[in-house]
Amino acid sequence: MKVAKFGGSSLSSAGQIKKVAKIIQDDPNIRHIVVSAPGKRDDADTKVTDLLIALFTNHRTGLDTQPAIEQILQRYAAIIDELGVNSGLLEKFEATLKDHLANIEDPERLLDALKSCGEDFNAQVIAEYFNSIGMKSRYWSPREVGILVSDEPSNARLLPESYEAIAKLKDTDTVNVIPGFFGYSKDGDIVTFSRGGSDITGAIIARGVGAELYENFTDQNYIYSAHPGIVKDPHPIEEITYREMRELSYSGFSIFHDEALEPLYEVKIPIMIKNTNDPKAGGTRIVSERGSVDEYPVIGVSGDDGFLSITIKQYLLNREVGYSRRFLQIFEDFGISIEHMPTGIDDISVLMRSDQFEGNNKFEEIMEVLETQLQPEWLHVEKDLAMVVVVGEGMRNAIGTAYRATKAFAENNISLQMINQGASEISMFFAIQAKDLDTAIHSLYHTYFDR
Repeated sequence: MKVAKFGGSSLSSAGQIKKVAKIIQDDPNIRHIVVSAPGKRDDADTKVTDLLIALFTNHRTGLDTQPAIEQILQRYAAIIDELGVNSGLLEKFEATLKDHLANIEDPERLLDALKSCGEDFNAQVIAEYFNSIGMKSRYWSPREVGILVSDEPSNARLLPESYEAIAKLKDTDTVNVIPGFFGYSKDGDIVTFSRGGSDITGAIIARGVGAELYENFTDQNYIYSAHPGIVKDPHPIEEITYREMRELSYSGFSIFHDEALEPLYEVKIPIMIKNTNDPKAGGTRIVSERGSVDEYPVIGVSGDDGFLSITIKQYLLNREVGYSRRFLQIFEDFGISIEHMPTGIDDISVLMRSDQFEGNNKFEEIMEVLETQLQPEWLHVEKDLAMVVVVGEGMRNAIGTAYRATKAFAENNISLQMINQGASEISMFFAIQAKDLDTAIHSLYHTYFDR
């Protein structure tokens, strides 16, 4: 029995939804599907989720919301008309949007409620269409399924007791259509996962019903060893471990949400990444252990920009008990997440995402507290950084992996700001100037994959 999740590009139009229906008709093992909001139909198009965010912005700034509502409804009207399903759904959708705008005062809760509509409306349309072509289907809201989440707007986490409720889906004789991306708090409020969180819902459903396989449909035949937009015809990955996928997803591989691995990793349910437009293509299988790690010690190269670093230096720092704890406590007090922390005997560096400081004065306040409380000899900030990661289970047994990376950087005149490698030796990370990111990924890819 399978659970399948279909992303925004797979559901962007009526034509794409018909492809999804054909996939499910051809595979009776798919009993549960999780759907995203309609994505872009072409490069000039706008995702429905972005239209919903624009509606929220208009409401908050006092602009007329009706044009934004009509633009959202037009996307669904085009799909509904071509599929030939109940047009009365549009009245229901409009009433839902207006109800949220009229009755939810808290901005964070309103934003989550509006964003959830993209997936929720799409699931209702798709279930209606499946039934119209003779596929016995049922739409389930996350509330009916029993997806309970922590009360953290735009950053929900599943509450473990949800799995017992989700298990009831196993006893149904329908194709169950479930909107991704959101759940409900214990107080009954809509709370969304982080952006791209439909992958998380899919993984949660797969675990809850005890699926033998979780299929994640995108617009790519494989996960590749480097971003195809940077490297021409990169090496397709046929099999990759959860650990490797987690490292690559976290570091810029947008094809699969990194948090979606957790529910499946714990119970070892394999994941298959497939292409809605070419479902017979091989695809990438994500497993707990992969066969040969020696043939490709490095499985992929990834990178992401939008980082900054803070380095603090204090002579004999290693002899000062509690200094590191006090340093990190300051960031915790300000709610700042640390990504990496390379250290020396007299210095500590922390790398963090820059967007945590947007729209607030936290950065200036943190710098002042660091100076006041720790009184360091030297405090240095480096902005506009990127993080490049080399990932592979076989790296721990391969000699010269780090040398080859640093050699590639040197040959391309790329200055290294930081280097870090965990004890597991599954990944190496390098902090570089953001302007060098594409060159770095390109050079590292050819260093490890040119045969």
